Amino acid sequence: MSNELIISATPEGCRIALLRDKQLVEFHEDNGGSKFSVGDIYLGNVKKVVQGLNAAFIDIGYEKDAFLHYLDLGPQFGSLQKFTKLVRAKKITGGRLDKFQAERDIDKHGKIGQQLSKNQFIPVQVVKEPISTKGPRLSTELSIAGRYLVMVPFSNSVNVSKRISSSEERKRLQRLIQSIKPEGFGVIVRTVAEGKEVAELDKDLRNLVKTWEEGAARLVNANPRDKIIGELSKTSSILRDLLNESFDNIHVDDKKIFEEAKAYIHTIAPDKDKILKLYTGKAKIFEHYGIEKLIKSAFGQTVSLRAGGYLIIEHTEALHVVDVNSGNKSNREENQETTALSVNIEAAKEVARQLRLRDMGGIIVVDFIDMRSADNKKLIFKTMMDEMEQDRAKHTVLPLSKFGLMQITRERVRPQMNIATKEVCPTCNGTGSITASILITDQIEEHIQHLFEKQNEPNLVLALHPFLYAYYTKGLFSKRVKWFFKYKRWVNLVKDTSLGIVEFHFLNRDGEEIDLGRAEKEKGAEAAGNGEDVKIAVARKE
Repeated sequence: MSNELIISATPEGCRIALLRDKQLVEFHEDNGGSKFSVGDIYLGNVKKVVQGLNAAFIDIGYEKDAFLHYLDLGPQFGSLQKFTKLVRAKKITGGRLDKFQAERDIDKHGKIGQQLSKNQFIPVQVVKEPISTKGPRLSTELSIAGRYLVMVPFSNSVNVSKRISSSEERKRLQRLIQSIKPEGFGVIVRTVAEGKEVAELDKDLRNLVKTWEEGAARLVNANPRDKIIGELSKTSSILRDLLNESFDNIHVDDKKIFEEAKAYIHTIAPDKDKILKLYTGKAKIFEHYGIEKLIKSAFGQTVSLRAGGYLIIEHTEALHVVDVNSGNKSNREENQETTALSVNIEAAKEVARQLRLRDMGGIIVVDFIDMRSADNKKLIFKTMMDEMEQDRAKHTVLPLSKFGLMQITRERVRPQMNIATKEVCPTCNGTGSITASILITDQIEEHIQHLFEKQNEPNLVLALHPFLYAYYTKGLFSKRVKWFFKYKRWVNLVKDTSLGIVEFHFLNRDGEEIDLGRAEKEKGAEAAGNGEDVKIAVARKE
């Protein structure tokens, strides 16, 4: 199984696509300036304590106050409160906890008013990003994630991921971590730590302690709403969570992101330096690797299955509904039960991929094609469980009900990924009527003539739909070659499937889009000027 990561820079940040065996399995958009990411720790200000909800609303700078439930305070909330007061009063320097006297655990059945009061300052961590009309969800049970370990302040326990099944390996890791962890910090050992040596684990733990100490230093003079500890960028966090032996290549088209990824990979996995490559091709990186086409085909309301069936995915405020249909598959199998089983197995694999791809969370109901055999129903359940094993989000899958419905719950910590796959006609802009589309070639010719002869552009790049690209490059003496003989300058054509069939963009040699609106005005002014010259000449003649 091969994994490839494709990272494309955008004006707002970057887009990240994870390919597994050339199939898109994860897609992320990282807006560089985005705030309130899962894992960020802020100094919050208590705005309101609601006894009826046993919760409080905290101001961390979002337009809506964030939500903090009593159960999310964590048993060590008393120790966190005490530590915060001592640090801000400068009675403790640094973040070491070996000499810190921890408080008793709070009562898990207590009331929020016993712990929080209005205008109180407390460090809080984002555990769920703002979704729809809701603000962020918070916790005061702080944790800092690393490559192999997760560090939990004010605790002394060592826990090992349940996915590490070997009892000997679990005991080895527990013994190692107990010997190297600093006093006052608990540690959760991640699945990727399996088989790792103590030097690698110790390096990761030291980095986490350093991050905590830097956060404690910021806490001294922090104002409410200030970020104390920030989660890694989306690129680095994906590398931290996913990078393993199966990764073949990581392609990046931006030098700044390339350097950031290179530095991070060198820190966490120096042996993987060679798989990171800077893409310098002329075509867009997503276009070159066919990602745009994969995105368009994967994010629609209807998703086709390879063998002929299809899924219909609907999203409501309460839940997601997936309907499985056989399509033209029904003509290929011996009987109805065989058809249903074949389509359902393929649908289960695709549903598991779609959950990761769209980051769908909450309740998901899948309506599989009805089957009579109990063994076939168990096989569908097993297939779904196996496919969901690769999902990093917490999830629960229930067996099929009597009605052929499967219920899945999946942790929702950030808004669902939505990609618009329905396009407004670029010519009519959704009005339903257009000027003759055959005139598009004349428009392009006019723009090229104006840009070369009137604006004296030295180089032109024309991005356009593949159909138009084929039209201009067909034959030995193509349209593009004729432009070269006419203007003595070459027009570079670039295929872009994200454009409509009659949509095009001109770029200058710096890669900046040329404002064709300004060119139109100049042509209009020129035409008006020519008209005035004609009027003057006629007047003189008369």
